[in-house]
Amino acid sequence: MIALLLAWLVALLQAAAPAPKQAVVETTAGTFVIDLDSTAAPLTAAYFMKTASSGGFAGTIFHKMIKYGIVQGGDPLTKDPSTRAQWGTGGLNGVKDEAKAAKMTRGSVAAVTIPGKADSAGQQFFVAVVDQPGLDGKYTVLGHVSDGIEVVQKISETPVDDKGVATERIEIRSVTIRDTPPVLYVNDGVQDLGTYRAILDTSAGPIAIEFFPEKARETVRQFLRLADAGVYTGVAFHRVAPGFVIQTGAMNMRSAPLTAKQQALIHPLAPEINDTKHVKGIVSMARGEGNEATTSFFIVTGTPPALDGNYAAFGRVVDGMNVVEAIEEAPRTGETPNTRIELKSVRIEKK
Repeated sequence: MIALLLAWLVALLQAAAPAPKQAVVETTAGTFVIDLDSTAAPLTAAYFMKTASSGGFAGTIFHKMIKYGIVQGGDPLTKDPSTRAQWGTGGLNGVKDEAKAAKMTRGSVAAVTIPGKADSAGQQFFVAVVDQPGLDGKYTVLGHVSDGIEVVQKISETPVDDKGVATERIEIRSVTIRDTPPVLYVNDGVQDLGTYRAILDTSAGPIAIEFFPEKARETVRQFLRLADAGVYTGVAFHRVAPGFVIQTGAMNMRSAPLTAKQQALIHPLAPEINDTKHVKGIVSMARGEGNEATTSFFIVTGTPPALDGNYAAFGRVVDGMNVVEAIEEAPRTGETPNTRIELKSVRIEKK
């Protein structure tokens, strides 16, 4: 009875707790996302959210930066180029002093304060592009960049004058506050994972795949996460072996670099080799250096028994085998297509 009561109380508290918040910062250099920390810095985070919701950041710029070090913005005076001499002095003295973060790490978002003056934080903030151990214990951190740190790094490259003040305008168009989206697929069981299918949009046409989570649960889960995050967008089919396989998903064949968030999702997969026969249409994980599977996968185009029991089959083509065959028949040199055949994107949908 006591255990049931405690479980009920925990569930009640969790339901009553406010959902964690994110700030989506849209700038003229791109968009980045901040996970706000209302636990460590409740007053500072609340002030940031209030300012964002009232449109207070719109039209301000990142006015000060150290290349590949720090960017600073949020000063309402920066909306007006004619007040350049006062940039960095506006929007302060709005928040009571709060606990200082022990570490200032890459992506930390902290409140700007007037040196030696408590209670001077306001709507100005700065973002650490890299770890800043010299600032440990000195500033209140209101959140951390969870997506788009490469955009912040790009902003840090803005030209500055001899005082470190920007000579070009990188403007904040808007800051939108939202509930932190749930992490997809992480808590899905075998039955839930089996309700999805993937549409591979290739330059030769679409290929639809269904999954075998009962055979390779974690492989399916990881494929869904990578696809949903856009990791497979713009990756070439780098290997075409007629009567054997067509293969894609290698990150060195991607048309654009991965974002930091995408890169963080990639890790070696535990082998889920199973009894599925590698016949035409089966989708299976390839193995690279170190004999580990990460992102590369292949579609079987024949009936090669040598693959059975050696690779993790995790799905099958249910529509678009004509596209698979067209890729298989493409002119090539050795096993390399003469013309780039691209996996333009992977769309996940419910069956």
